[in-house]
Amino acid sequence: MTVRYTKDHEYIRVDGDVGTVGITDYAQGQLGDVVYVELPEVGKTVAKGGEAAVVESVKAASEVYAPASGEVVEVNGALEGAPNAINEDPLGTGWFMKLKLSDPSELDALMSEADYQAYVKSIS
Repeated sequence: MTVRYTKDHEYIRVDGDVGTVGITDYAQGQLGDVVYVELPEVGKTVAKGGEAAVVESVKAASEVYAPASGEVVEVNGALEGAPNAINEDPLGTGWFMKLKLSDPSELDALMSEADYQAYVKSIS
């Protein structure tokens, strides 16, 4: 299992040809208390860098971009009733969607965890 990160603070945890997408702990901290999430429809095809979901907090609404291209094969419907899971466990129960990757080589352009931590440190 591999986890990769974007500069927009999304992560994708890859297991086989499916990636689980969410926002990082840094991102949820910047947003503050999450009050609403809009998830994509299962079956939707998303392009790398394209808008895949929307998250709204007490501070702002933000788009969540797809870290890689693929088809949405599952969404975390539990977030609609409990969006605070994003604040409590962003890399666990706060995941947004699962993508069946159409081009796994796109992951090569994303950051490793060490690279992402260095990036966050550089912007903090």
